[in-house]
Amino acid sequence: MNKPLSQEDIRKYNFRLWKVLIAGIVLFALFIIAVGFGLFGELPSFRDIEHPKSNQASEVVTEEGKVLGTYFVQNRSNVTYPAISPNVINALIATEDIRFKEHSGIDFKRTFTIFLYAIIGKKQGGSTITQQLALNLFSEEGRQKNFAKRLLQKFQEWVIAVKLERNYTKEEIIVMYLNTVDFGNQAYGIKSAARVYFNTTPDKLSVGQAATLVGILKGISRYSPTRNPDRSLARRNTIMGLMVKADFLTEPDFEKEKEKPLALHFSAATVNDGIAPYFRAVLKNDIKKIFQDRSILKSDGTPYDLDRDGLRITTTINYDMQVFAEEAQKEYMKTLQVSFNNSWKGRNPFKGKEMQIEQGVRRSDRYKALQLEGKSSEEIKADFNTPTRLSIFTWRGNVDTLMKPIDSVKYYKLLLRNAMMAMDPQSGYVKAWVGGINYEHFKYDQVKMGTRQVGSTAKPFTYTVAIENGYSPCFSVLNEPVTIEVPGSAPWTPRSSGTVPGYLTLQKALALSQNYIAAFLMKQVGPIPVATLAKKMGITSEVPAYPSIALGSFDASVYDMVGAYSVFANKGVWNKPTYILKIEDKNGVVLYSEKPIPVPAISEEVAYVMTRMLRGVITNGTGWRLAGRFGVTGPIGGKTGTTNANSDGWFMAITPQLVAGVWTGCEDRAFHFTSTAQGDGATTALPIYAGFMKRVYASSKLKMSKADFEPPKNGVSITFDCNQYQQQEQKTELDEKLGF
Repeated sequence: MNKPLSQEDIRKYNFRLWKVLIAGIVLFALFIIAVGFGLFGELPSFRDIEHPKSNQASEVVTEEGKVLGTYFVQNRSNVTYPAISPNVINALIATEDIRFKEHSGIDFKRTFTIFLYAIIGKKQGGSTITQQLALNLFSEEGRQKNFAKRLLQKFQEWVIAVKLERNYTKEEIIVMYLNTVDFGNQAYGIKSAARVYFNTTPDKLSVGQAATLVGILKGISRYSPTRNPDRSLARRNTIMGLMVKADFLTEPDFEKEKEKPLALHFSAATVNDGIAPYFRAVLKNDIKKIFQDRSILKSDGTPYDLDRDGLRITTTINYDMQVFAEEAQKEYMKTLQVSFNNSWKGRNPFKGKEMQIEQGVRRSDRYKALQLEGKSSEEIKADFNTPTRLSIFTWRGNVDTLMKPIDSVKYYKLLLRNAMMAMDPQSGYVKAWVGGINYEHFKYDQVKMGTRQVGSTAKPFTYTVAIENGYSPCFSVLNEPVTIEVPGSAPWTPRSSGTVPGYLTLQKALALSQNYIAAFLMKQVGPIPVATLAKKMGITSEVPAYPSIALGSFDASVYDMVGAYSVFANKGVWNKPTYILKIEDKNGVVLYSEKPIPVPAISEEVAYVMTRMLRGVITNGTGWRLAGRFGVTGPIGGKTGTTNANSDGWFMAITPQLVAGVWTGCEDRAFHFTSTAQGDGATTALPIYAGFMKRVYASSKLKMSKADFEPPKNGVSITFDCNQYQQQEQKTELDEKLGF
């Protein structure tokens, strides 16, 4: 029979138990201190806690602050607490951490209940929102799978969570959490998630939408609204039930909300999302160069990463104008492509163009990939002649089809491309930029990066020099062939441009785009002053001083041509086309800002006279369709342009508030319309400008004025009223006869 324990034995037993317990507590405290000192793995420093790192997308915004798109590795953009709907905060707290506002980073009550749940075989998450934030911000490896490593990681989370609670308010912690958490489908942070899943902003998320997004956090794949909508719906309703228990939602509202469908407005996140993708691609390269040239670095001396450092780039782009430009392009190019295809019916567009097709093959991504795989020329040729599944761009949308890759090269050679830019001539600020027809398929920007022959849009440069040299728009010239001697080369005689017989005023000659009279003026003023003026007006590509530049034989970009034409609209002053207002870091510190420096190019008087002449192109010349066919009226001057064999179609336009340029053509100049009637600038480019301006003038938000160009305050000595000019000429003749 066992002898009962004496009081002395019980005291000794309790003393040993307390010693073990105290020793355990001390050892645990020492262990936590050791964890805090980083003895079991480096922990973030105080500076890291103050400035937590996260891959944050850089935002490109318009002048009004609307987002054009983002640059990202992870599609993450931060928002502030007031910009998040209370529905999101309530759903998160009710689901993830009901005592979030009470604890100091660690919810010990909840932690100890884990063990009780484990005994009965039920799982329960023990991490507070602050601990989850610690894991998101400071564990590059994510949640450890190994039990021992995960246990150590858990204690590290405790230490970091306490530090976070000491350095940040509860509001800041919950905002940081919602800004860093992964919602799946390349949506990092609540701002991206709201847009990707519901096409809205965080402040407008309803109870159901908020519960759906919070539901994803339990399992990105398992509760994904796109992959598993039924599970997502059930999880959403469970979360709304928890919100009822937490008094964040009333029972009647819950009953009403749970009957609603998910109602997704899903749009997968890619770096091409948003409008103006060509502009954003050019902008990104420009910013990298600006930062490098000016040595703009982070505080630690390392370069900024646009995909990770959360910069905010405010541009001059106007959101509505950009949308209008993209809509106008899409609307008309569908029709124009049909016209182009019909023009080649019954003919072989590839006859004699084997070299261009071969170049197209060698430039393709497919060819380069096969080369990297070590394929021989014969194997590559066989591959290009073997039918395979391809996704082809069409104006009806992408089409998956079985096609030989060589045929896809030919298909794209016959696909018309288009580019357009619009800017405010007074400020130099670019308002719209459409660099191509589809960035997903064709990455090359045709606004600034590409140059094409400008054709008759260059004629105003020669006319401007003539006006500067005393010619009046009313001066008459016999419209006949002109030959100009070229030192060291054969004489140059321009081709006819549908010659109108007899004498024409310079005004009428420009309006009807007559080559002979442009050549006549070139013969009078010489190519060097014209080339010099073109460079002065912002043409950065080569403008050789040959007589043929009178007809636009040189290449230039849409970007440069719009800048040049802005001189006419801006009283003779050139502003470099500018599209960056400022670049800020994620804390709002301005890293870079830009403002054009006005450069006088021609006199205000000459500029005004040129606006009169360019308006004549629209009212009585090749640009008549703008008002006559498309009904676009206003103080618009312009010039059409068509290059050799109809390879390029141009239309340049000016108003006092907006200057624009449109180019249309195939990727390769060897492919073009079969007739000028179908392929001239008035047919291929002008209609897109018409569609754009029709929308601009109709917009009550833009309030585009229809006031005409202002004449110089000191008056105009150059006679541009041809009735008055004729009277002056007649008086001069009479005076000469009478001997005055």
